[in-house]
Amino acid sequence: MTTGQDVRDELYERLRGYEGRAAATSGVGKDVVNEAMIRHWCEAMGDTHPAYTGPGAVAPPTMLQAWTMGGLSGHTDRSGPYDELFGLLDGAGYTSVVATDCEQEYLRPLRPGDRITFDAVIEAVSERKTTKLGTGYFVTTRMDVRAQGEPAGTHRFRILKYRPAKAMPRRNPEPEPERNPQPRPEFPSEPERNPQPRLESSSDPERKPQPRPESEPESRPERDPESKPGRKPEPERRSGAEQPPGRKLRSRPVVNRDNAGFWEGVAAHRLLIQRCTACETLRFPWLPGCNACGAPGWDTVEASGEGTVFSHVVMHHPPFPAFSEDGEGGPYAVALIELAEGVRMVSNVVGVPCDKVRAGMAVRLEFLRTDPELVLPVFRGSEG
Repeated sequence: MTTGQDVRDELYERLRGYEGRAAATSGVGKDVVNEAMIRHWCEAMGDTHPAYTGPGAVAPPTMLQAWTMGGLSGHTDRSGPYDELFGLLDGAGYTSVVATDCEQEYLRPLRPGDRITFDAVIEAVSERKTTKLGTGYFVTTRMDVRAQGEPAGTHRFRILKYRPAKAMPRRNPEPEPERNPQPRPEFPSEPERNPQPRLESSSDPERKPQPRPESEPESRPERDPESKPGRKPEPERRSGAEQPPGRKLRSRPVVNRDNAGFWEGVAAHRLLIQRCTACETLRFPWLPGCNACGAPGWDTVEASGEGTVFSHVVMHHPPFPAFSEDGEGGPYAVALIELAEGVRMVSNVVGVPCDKVRAGMAVRLEFLRTDPELVLPVFRGSEG
């Protein structure tokens, strides 16, 4: 690779020498294909296809990689060239890594009892690329998977090994006036340096679905709930002790054109679920099209706020002070909540000790203001 000044990328030339070399040889899956893992996968994915249960069941094709994974203890069959390649990148300062995409090809169904074996090869190393994350090299690994010695599929996995971009200094330019200003939720004009999170209950009476006019391409809820005639402001409740100085803020959600309406609803204390206007299937998280029939049209239904804990984990390590109620980074509960409307979402469970959270526990939606610029939906549990 050369730059505009004809400077050779000597590192790239060395990296290319690893293309075609083995990344793993004679790998063996730690478990045979089995019904228990198939059931767990289908439950987690919400996949109820009858081909995956009963006599003659097969594994979902997308489980192809799952049967080759080494778990926490890892694999012992990784090759020397693979480690050397990453050692070169680490030594040159490209120490960060992010998975970018994968491609799979399926050659035969996998059935309970199949023994999985595989080989992997370093298929390609890209020229040096500059991304928003930083500058680095894309590395593609191809894994050829066999079942009972027969070709079963191919899994290509691509990562970016990069040197993080330097953070740009913050600037405070004069804000430009909005062309079509919309009412926004009001925040304190002089917030405290370390504001206390506030829990704002979702206790409004049952509301009807909000249809979207056909002439509008997207649904956007009103930003300010107090702007609706006859609607009273929702009460705010404080929870826990005052935050200590210097408390970390929560990371910001990624907002894009597909989910902006959801976050606008949350800012207005409304939990909105997408509904397909063709087949009326509810879906969450928000998507640009229906995952049941493929239709692009949608409107929204406002969740009642009732739900139950479908499953949960308690996070102990690493500590994240911004996520724990005590601000010390101690354990906190992250749960998959099944809403009364039938969809599921990931959120925090508050109001009960994390070791008291149980599957099936009834929870109620509340809105947590973590700082003047962020409101998040959380769920309050009850030990009763």
